[in-house]
Amino acid sequence: MPRSPSVLLGLCLAALPAWVLAQEVIPTSDLGVEMVADGFDEPWAVALLPDGGFLVTEREGTLWHVGADGTRTEVKGVPRVRATGQGGLLDVVVARDFESSRRVFLTYAKRQRFNEGTALAVGTLSRGNDRLSEVDTIWEMKRGSGGGFHFGSRVVEAPDGSLFVTVGDRGDRPSAQDLGRHNGSVVRVNRDGTVPSDNPFVGDASALDEIWSYGHRNPQGAALDLDGNLLTVEHGAKGGDEVNRIRKGANYGWPVISYGVHYNGDKIGVGTAQEGMEQPAYYWDPSMAPSGMIVYSGAQWPDWRGDVFIGSLKFDYISVLDGDPMAEVAQIKGPETDRVRDVREAPDGSIWFISVGNGAIYRMTPKG
Repeated sequence: MPRSPSVLLGLCLAALPAWVLAQEVIPTSDLGVEMVADGFDEPWAVALLPDGGFLVTEREGTLWHVGADGTRTEVKGVPRVRATGQGGLLDVVVARDFESSRRVFLTYAKRQRFNEGTALAVGTLSRGNDRLSEVDTIWEMKRGSGGGFHFGSRVVEAPDGSLFVTVGDRGDRPSAQDLGRHNGSVVRVNRDGTVPSDNPFVGDASALDEIWSYGHRNPQGAALDLDGNLLTVEHGAKGGDEVNRIRKGANYGWPVISYGVHYNGDKIGVGTAQEGMEQPAYYWDPSMAPSGMIVYSGAQWPDWRGDVFIGSLKFDYISVLDGDPMAEVAQIKGPETDRVRDVREAPDGSIWFISVGNGAIYRMTPKG
């Protein structure tokens, strides 16, 4: 039976690379975008506090508290970081029970003899918001390396209270397929750094117990969807930035498969598919250099409920992804979106983001 024009159009669209499909460009002037703080030096992450204040990390190693009244205070007691290349003080997340525990999670590049590796620390924020106490590095990657590349470093608190941490391949591509190393993985630990008994490789002598998934290149964004499932977004090489739905024990293919090529134009691995390796939920080609991400609740924009928002460091916009299969349906773009490093949803449903280019934090709400 001949296919209808609509079916043929659908088949043609499905065969196109993701970046070819048209997106709506939403100017920031069409939204209520306000700067809430500026003057930061290479800000990396923002964490919203229940009282209206927030925390901001600067890659060189400073953690700031900004009060609801705009008062800015440096938070002392932060772990000493190895600020080299892409490494330094990176993600910050407040625990779900922060109002009672005051616990804060930080990821950072930790010095390991002559090298450095991704690490996860937890501390207690003082009532005056000016010091972390009881700071403990509860996990660090094994066999760190030099070079300053690909730390990953997003941390997400799972619904059961365990912690997911993304780890880049550190520029050592084959290590992402080596279960005896943490490179190129998503790890999962408890809040005290112990290993959950249901992690997929517990009991496998050839694998590290903390690994939840592997075959990642450099996942710099991570978030839970509205059902509590983990998504990540990671940098490809030249092309092949991708969003992945993370499954327990799954292999996401790097560097065996990729939708990009090496920077010199050479083919990566065997191509775009291999049995036993996951396909991305979405990919970009050319690369847009993704970073922080959220899956939006719909609190202030009901039409955006369940949509994925991802910052672009390269093309200066916030990508909006929707649907199954996933597609980029819009790009939020304006002077405020200069190198978007992080995106967060506040308790009131407003969307906050970091512009590295402007050294500033912005809050976005519906206009009017």
